[in-house]
Amino acid sequence: MLRYIGRRLLNYAVLLYVAISLTFVLAATQLNPRALFQLRQPPIEPAIIEQQLLKYNLSDTVPLAERYWIWLTGIFRGYWGSSPLGVDVAEQIQTRMWVSLRLLLIGTLAGIIIGVAIGAWSATRQYKLSDRAITAISLLIISTPAFVVGHLTQIGATWYNNTSRTRTFEFIGETGDVGDYPFADLVDRGQHLLLPTFVLIILGAASMSRIQRNLMLDSLGADYVRTARAKGLRESKAVMKHALRTALIPTGTYFAFSVATMFVGATFTERIFSFPGIGQYGVDTITNRDVFGVVAVTAFAGVCVLAGAVLSDIMVAILDPRVRLQ
Repeated sequence: MLRYIGRRLLNYAVLLYVAISLTFVLAATQLNPRALFQLRQPPIEPAIIEQQLLKYNLSDTVPLAERYWIWLTGIFRGYWGSSPLGVDVAEQIQTRMWVSLRLLLIGTLAGIIIGVAIGAWSATRQYKLSDRAITAISLLIISTPAFVVGHLTQIGATWYNNTSRTRTFEFIGETGDVGDYPFADLVDRGQHLLLPTFVLIILGAASMSRIQRNLMLDSLGADYVRTARAKGLRESKAVMKHALRTALIPTGTYFAFSVATMFVGATFTERIFSFPGIGQYGVDTITNRDVFGVVAVTAFAGVCVLAGAVLSDIMVAILDPRVRLQ
């Protein structure tokens, strides 16, 4: 199994290197950091602009291959480059990664777990009123863009705050005005996390319930489940031991990728609720013509996908005894 994982890691590492290198070429040729300074008022001297760009290896007067080599050798020293304004990219990734983790961990995990439970339960009640109701609600949520769901929850939270004359929901930024009482900081963070976490849960649960329902229906109609029932096995045990376990095998792959890529999977949510996470940083790097920031976000996302791929292989091997990783 270790040899198998080692081979997969090697293949993924090669693909990751290619993806990051292509991203560097694309960002370095299409983004124009010089324009950030040329549009400023009062105008900045061209010589000063060139000096600033040369300092951070962003000048388009330097050959692309030379800039790539300088950047690549800097990575081995732990330096991923800086923005045109001199902000260290690696420090930004490290800081924003934990912001995204605080926002997305509970919402992603709870959304998947709730979605699996709802999907499996609704599959056992196929075409009944409860199944049709869950299907209608899930499809409505899935078909609604994430930013619309986010804004609707903000409108509802504002109405509730005004009606109750409280500040139960806070939805701008990661923190706000902290009161002077015990555990005030913890309460403030919880208030800011409550609404975006709820959005992530309902979005994740809606999509996951549709996936799990279809997988569960396939398992419930399989020959081995019918055979178990024919032999007198109780319905609940046949569903839980045979159908659900088989239906969870593909879900394990989805779960692994979802957890590994959750850092970059909620860009709209972070933008709507002003959370300075990885997703928002990725958008800001493009807007601010930050070449090395774009490359660093791509590299971080690639590492997350790599981890998800390896984790999915391991989870499939655990859930399916027919799979043997050698």
